[in-house]
Amino acid sequence: MPKKDKGQLEHAKAMRSEPTGPEARLWYHLRAKRLNGVKFSNQVLIGPYTVDFAARSRKLVIELDGDSHAGQERYDARRTTWLEEQGYRVIRFTNSDVMTNEAAVLQAIIDALAATAPLPSPLPGGERAQE
Repeated sequence: MPKKDKGQLEHAKAMRSEPTGPEARLWYHLRAKRLNGVKFSNQVLIGPYTVDFAARSRKLVIELDGDSHAGQERYDARRTTWLEEQGYRVIRFTNSDVMTNEAAVLQAIIDALAATAPLPSPLPGGERAQE
C-alpha cells in the first residue's frame, strides 16, 4: 500500500474532528453500519484525494458540496473522473440537500448501494472468493 502524505493525513484527521453541520448529520446515519449494515468511513484518503464518506466494500463515495465548492467545478470534475477510473461510484449532495431533505438523501444512498455489488471477501492467502 502506498504511503500517504503526512500533511494529507493530518488534514483528514482535523476534518473528522471538526465536521460541518451537514457532515455531522449525515455521518450520524452512516456510522457504525447504521445504513443497511454497510461500513462507511469519513474523511477517507483515496489516492491524492480526501473524500467526505466512502463505503470501500461497495466502492461508493459520497461528497457533500457546500459553499467552499463554489467556483471549483473543474477540480471536482477531475477528482470525480479520477475516482471513477479507480472503480468508485461518486454521488454528490449539497449541504442544503442534507439539511432540508435528509430522507431523500438517505434513500438516494440506499439506491446507490443497491446498484453496487459488494466486493468479494478476501480468503486466507490473499485470494478472493470465486463466484
